[in-house]
Amino acid sequence: MRLDGRRESNNVEDRRGMSAGAKAGIGGLGGIIMIALITLLSGGNIGDVVTNVVQNGGLGAVQEEQVEGQREFTAEEEELAKFSRQVLAATEDVWTEVFQQMGRKYTPPTLVLFTNRVNSACGSASAAVGPFYCSGDQKLYIDLSFFTTMKRQLGADGDFSYAYVIAHEVGHHVENLLGSLGRAHSQMNQTDKVTANKISVRLELLADYYAGVWAHYDNQKYSSLEAGDVEEAIDCAQKIGDNYLQKKAQGYVQPESFTHGTSAQRMKWLKLGIDTGNMNTTTFNVPESQL
Repeated sequence: MRLDGRRESNNVEDRRGMSAGAKAGIGGLGGIIMIALITLLSGGNIGDVVTNVVQNGGLGAVQEEQVEGQREFTAEEEELAKFSRQVLAATEDVWTEVFQQMGRKYTPPTLVLFTNRVNSACGSASAAVGPFYCSGDQKLYIDLSFFTTMKRQLGADGDFSYAYVIAHEVGHHVENLLGSLGRAHSQMNQTDKVTANKISVRLELLADYYAGVWAHYDNQKYSSLEAGDVEEAIDCAQKIGDNYLQKKAQGYVQPESFTHGTSAQRMKWLKLGIDTGNMNTTTFNVPESQL
């Protein structure tokens, strides 16, 4: 992905090298760990995993303390940080224009870079939950070591794959601004777990689609996509499908527990967004069989 000379976003909080401690009240840390494990087994990179923890009583009253540590990072980490700031800036440029075309104003999210554990308006979370978006503070949270995990444990590599991860979380922010995230969460809170999971799948696939929409317009404006980029992202989408991750983690799949969608679904919606860039398309107006 061509980003040379592209600007870096200022909407970034660099909390790397700082420790965030949490003392859990009702529910305890055991509940957090269990929810995190279930989440990882049923989908891995869960955008709203922290919200799920809070809704399940995993955090209770949280007391936090951040202590600044030694801020020494490798050249690779610094390059990933710069890359993340550039990708965020790229999403800001595209979504500002797209929202203007829809007669709306785009308010960009803040990217929080952290190490090991972080506190957000949705609660406290460890890096194990993967990147996530918190609608409570309109921030997306990433421990850059996640990209190393993608490469080593899933074999998903390449700069556009990494950009897709960030763009997916920004996609949740777009959902939030357009109202689909709030409506979906309201529905999920009023139904049974299996139905809530199906709503979650639609949300996640829509975030995949919006990641593709961003790539469509970014490439149209900057010719940013290089040979093999789309294939990298599609391969990444395939390897973070619920069925792929469950099969890898436990040897079998449980479709009723899917929260992000199958590999085929994730690849389909990402590719559709890249190909069309159509903001009139949504995962919430198609039958389940067509997801």
